[in-house]
Amino acid sequence: MTQSWWRDACQTVDNAAMDQARARQQQLTKPTGSLGQLETLAVTLSGLQGRERPSLEHVAISIFAGDHGVVEEGISAYPQAVTGQMLRNFVSGGAAISVLARQLEASLEVVDLGTIDPTLQLAGVRHLRLGAGTANFAQRPAMTDEQLRAALQAGRETALRAAEQGAQLFIGGEMGIGNTTAAAAVASTLLGCPARELSGPGTGLDTAGVRHKAEVIERALVLHGLRADDPLQALACVGGFEIAALTGAYLACAQQGVAVLVDGFICSVAALVAVRLNPHCRAWLLFAHQGAEPGHQALLAALEAEPLLALGLRLGEGSGAALAVPLMRLACALHGQMATFAEAAVADRPA
Repeated sequence: MTQSWWRDACQTVDNAAMDQARARQQQLTKPTGSLGQLETLAVTLSGLQGRERPSLEHVAISIFAGDHGVVEEGISAYPQAVTGQMLRNFVSGGAAISVLARQLEASLEVVDLGTIDPTLQLAGVRHLRLGAGTANFAQRPAMTDEQLRAALQAGRETALRAAEQGAQLFIGGEMGIGNTTAAAAVASTLLGCPARELSGPGTGLDTAGVRHKAEVIERALVLHGLRADDPLQALACVGGFEIAALTGAYLACAQQGVAVLVDGFICSVAALVAVRLNPHCRAWLLFAHQGAEPGHQALLAALEAEPLLALGLRLGEGSGAALAVPLMRLACALHGQMATFAEAAVADRPA
């Protein structure tokens, strides 16, 4: 695959705004550093928004869905039909992310990249139909180059819509039975780690199921002869439509200057692919939580990420990221609304 839009320049962080935010933090009525990571978060958002006092009123959430042919290998506790059924649940308001989006007053978009049911037609869902799910990567590449390009572009277009609508923060979520297997396969390739160290229960596999899952991945990696320095090939051979779309969305957000809040294991795999394709996008990626999947910690370490939460989550859907938004909003409120020592007539520490 030839070089394309994902190599384009990302927006630069406003260092002057960050300096102003740090100076403000020094003057607020609290001991320096006493709000810990919340202070760092506020300063980071200042740089990403180009203003001393950032805010997060406008949050855009996009869920990317797709089925996975590797489910044929018996790597999931749930049938593939659940992917399409969950799309209906998203738009009818019954899914966890639907509830969270309402509570946050965030926009929620659902993008179907390709489920096993080609007749699926749901109001409120963008049906793109790149294929009836990916191919079984234990036997052949998951996607063609054309499908990969289309999935990346779908993510890009979603991010562009969010930017046009004034989003200050973008959250990508995913849905696809079998996608922890695809994510672990991509991560195993890019991190150079054995699949057994990155494979987890996903939707609820037992110990034997997790072991089988890792064995399927290991066989596939040998079949395709993947290399750590070729993230696009890894996506094409063992990835998923939704993982590629997330990758495209993260890259486009960085190019548009929209901050990204990365969800759990699967989204972090997409983030790693994005950073490998365009390292400058890393500055625009914030990380919501450390999930329960065993491979997530290795991904966070590779991305030098410090997540905001650790709640043992493994639901996906962007739910962990959505849960972190109130904390981020509070960090902005503390930064912007606390009084300075001078304003409150409180004695500052000696110079």
